[in-house]
Amino acid sequence: MTQTTLTAPARTPKSTKPFIPDLVYFEPGALEYPKGKQIMDFVKNRNIDYRMTTSHNRITNLPGETEQEKYRIAKRTLVVGVRKTLTFDQSKPSADYAIPISTGCMGHCHYCYLQTTLGAKPYIRVYVNTVDILRAAKDYIEERAPQITTFEAACTSDPVGLEHITGSLGELIRFMAEEEFGRLRFVTKFHHVGPLLDIKHNNHTRIRFSINSDDVIRQFEPATSRFEERIEAAARIAHAGYPLGFIIAPIIWYDGWQKGYAELLERLAAALPERAAQGLTFEMIQHRFTKTAKNVIEKRYPKTKLEMDIEKRKQKWGRWGQYKYVYPDEQQTALRQFIAERIFEHFPEASIDYFT
Repeated sequence: MTQTTLTAPARTPKSTKPFIPDLVYFEPGALEYPKGKQIMDFVKNRNIDYRMTTSHNRITNLPGETEQEKYRIAKRTLVVGVRKTLTFDQSKPSADYAIPISTGCMGHCHYCYLQTTLGAKPYIRVYVNTVDILRAAKDYIEERAPQITTFEAACTSDPVGLEHITGSLGELIRFMAEEEFGRLRFVTKFHHVGPLLDIKHNNHTRIRFSINSDDVIRQFEPATSRFEERIEAAARIAHAGYPLGFIIAPIIWYDGWQKGYAELLERLAAALPERAAQGLTFEMIQHRFTKTAKNVIEKRYPKTKLEMDIEKRKQKWGRWGQYKYVYPDEQQTALRQFIAERIFEHFPEASIDYFT
């Protein structure tokens, strides 16, 4: 089986600062909501350039000469608007539904599926009408009661990286704490969890951290928090009593992957407090891509070492009407078995929710 060799670039071990946009657009009606006014105060207090727009779809004049430059600038642009569609998408296998509070991410992960799902609009959007969104969530909960209904808040974004601007996760956590049959989940690559630590959550919110081998993080996850920062944040979340989980994703087959993923689980076990192991969950997602994603990624990150050779992959039909390319069965089995064994070696009471 052919393996890719990763040579990790040097990376300065400095703290990842909270995201501050370079440019903010406000859509019609956004400033009629308290959250919209709060974000406007945030923008003005920091002298951030802002503009009004009739719709995010009309934002076509962002600066930049090349594909890569336009993309980088868009990732530093925030759009503040009102969520009009309150029908939630399904979010299997993570949760029953995706709860939409934001779209887009400030990270630059080469492999991210948002490269294609957001298409030509990679800017970050946040929604100010969380009261409406929570009312819709309440309807879903009541419709399914007494069955538990779970909501994933990070399907199309990394809301932890925006919490210091929006406060939306805090609203969701407080709401779900009072819902007997409602549960919240979200995953992050950022360590800025301070605003969440003192919230009454009633064990109804599971916070998960996306982790990976050091080689993968260094090579393919620019503009995200370092592994050490994520684990320190996970320990703080555990001390705050939240249910905790980790997503190992994307699992990548490369030369030395066994050593990389073994060290990952060793470091994780050494860094977490004992209480964090109680009820710990893991999710495992192998690397996959579509032809569309491959084309977009190679334009935006032309020097990437991300292996996307269709000839080395197994074709699998995706839910969005495109074939995706995953590892052949033999490689999938080797990855799943090896990493699962290391998980249970260090966390014998943990559970693995799924491998996909």
